[in-house]
Amino acid sequence: MLLSQNLINEALWKASSTGADYAEVFAEYTKSKTISMVASKVDKIADGVISGVGIRIFKGTRCVSGSTASLSREGILNCAQKVADALSGAREMETIVLHERRFGDIHPVRVVPSTVANTTKIDLMREASDTAKNYHSDIAQVTANFIDVDHNILIATTEGLLAEDRQIRTRMAVSAVASKNGENQTGSCSPGGRMGMEFYELHTPKEIGEEAARQAMVMINAGYIPAGKMPVAIGNGFGGVIFHEACGHGLEASGVALGQSVFAGKMGQQIANEKVTALDDGTIPNAWGSINIDDEGTPAQRNVLIENGILKSYMVDKLNGRRMGMASTGNSRRQSYVYEPTSRMTNTFIAEGTDKNEDIISSIEYGLFAKSMGGGSVNPVTGDFNFAVNEGYIVRNGKICEAVRGASLIGKGSEILMDIDMVGQDLSRGQGMCGASSGSIPTDVGQPMIRVSSITVGGR
Repeated sequence: MLLSQNLINEALWKASSTGADYAEVFAEYTKSKTISMVASKVDKIADGVISGVGIRIFKGTRCVSGSTASLSREGILNCAQKVADALSGAREMETIVLHERRFGDIHPVRVVPSTVANTTKIDLMREASDTAKNYHSDIAQVTANFIDVDHNILIATTEGLLAEDRQIRTRMAVSAVASKNGENQTGSCSPGGRMGMEFYELHTPKEIGEEAARQAMVMINAGYIPAGKMPVAIGNGFGGVIFHEACGHGLEASGVALGQSVFAGKMGQQIANEKVTALDDGTIPNAWGSINIDDEGTPAQRNVLIENGILKSYMVDKLNGRRMGMASTGNSRRQSYVYEPTSRMTNTFIAEGTDKNEDIISSIEYGLFAKSMGGGSVNPVTGDFNFAVNEGYIVRNGKICEAVRGASLIGKGSEILMDIDMVGQDLSRGQGMCGASSGSIPTDVGQPMIRVSSITVGGR
């Protein structure tokens, strides 16, 4: 256990002594390793340790939080006192009785990464890097990054909860640059999971390197797409980043509770085409964004956000749940003890539909097939978004034709949900890091192939 129960009790008592009706102690010890490689040569190896305690109190819907890097009794109690001092009042405290709860671990790890030598990890990276470099003579540069994280947390509250979790994750990212006639195009592949080193048996370095190089070569030989409004088929996996960014953030209680979301006040209403069912599921075994408990100690859940186009649920944390009169849905997350937790996504995706991929493509007379999506920007209040297409193809007369570069998808989340009129059956997920007020956290995005009946495509 990261802290003794006696010290936890003292900290909770002191933090709530000035009138708080809820207090929480969050302790963390995290080890991480990052290895960077350029041109099959190790560029950097970095080991990191994060250790500290965050303390938070509520009085109604008022929240005060603080943190300390010290794990000493003096440091933790000093932090608790400073948090308590933000309130003026007193509370006659009853004895806090902590009941340890074990929620189980649905994410088995066979080989803990920290027990594996750096040389083994470097060999895996070099295999991926060499595979990408040797894919084609036009591949000019390859970079690879490896990361593993061992994240240990403890949560205790004045409600009597005492819980711990250990989250082990690993990920490899390969980027390949193709050069031709003075131009450069980049391809990438970066799978990850809440797993140990056995992850690389499922996603081999060879496959990761090949995919990065393949995408770079497709795009270096691609032309440019003309701009305009057209039907678009968006590929599975990381294509779900549009739902995540343009719609998922709008379903987080942090915005909904304050009326800063286009989906506020729309529970039970139709917000999407009836073909669309969307979920946030933190219980998927070994998925990158999965958790056993969230950072308030609530067990992970499978939350149906949208069912056949109808808004069924938001993603809710304790504080915003108080504001909304709703229970937590197991979505409170934070990057580390330094950050105050709030409602965040875990593994968020559009569920499989009934349409076949070939029917989706054949239904498009002229449009775009966005096979792979990249990054973009979104206004969480309005839902306006702009996303780059990493790999795209013109669809002409119901057939996938020549590759195109420079495409982007421009629209509004609330509108694109209504315009998704075909949903395929090939659900898969992609991995990313999601940034928001409580820091950067691992999340999965996903979907099967979908068709958007009409959307603005940026191009030339």
